[in-house]
Amino acid sequence: VQLQASGGGLVQAGGSLRLSCAASESTINAYNMAWFRQAPGKERELVAGIGWRGVTKYYGDSVKGRFTISRDNAKSTVYLQMDSLKPEDTAVYFCAADHYYTLRYHYIEYTIWGQGSQVTVSS
Repeated sequence: VQLQASGGGLVQAGGSLRLSCAASESTINAYNMAWFRQAPGKERELVAGIGWRGVTKYYGDSVKGRFTISRDNAKSTVYLQMDSLKPEDTAVYFCAADHYYTLRYHYIEYTIWGQGSQVTVSS
């Protein structure tokens, strides 16, 4: 299975972006999915995760109330809607998949990764 991320770009503080992550196979629908981000010199961190059914969701403290994760299993695609963006949200964003019975929070658990998508928020 391959993951293809898209939707990054440059936006002013307070603006919005939507990232998409499309899978090459529908088998991804049985996987928990997550968005991670990594800023220069920092460790990769979990931004948001969603269970394979789309019911269980997790958000990092820094993005709660601003970001929304969702999935459309008919399209084998996961989305990250990012609103009220801040300069500190600037990072490379990665989508990832994990085949496990519950959501996990550390990037080392995720075995399938998409390419990164740069998000830059100007002040």
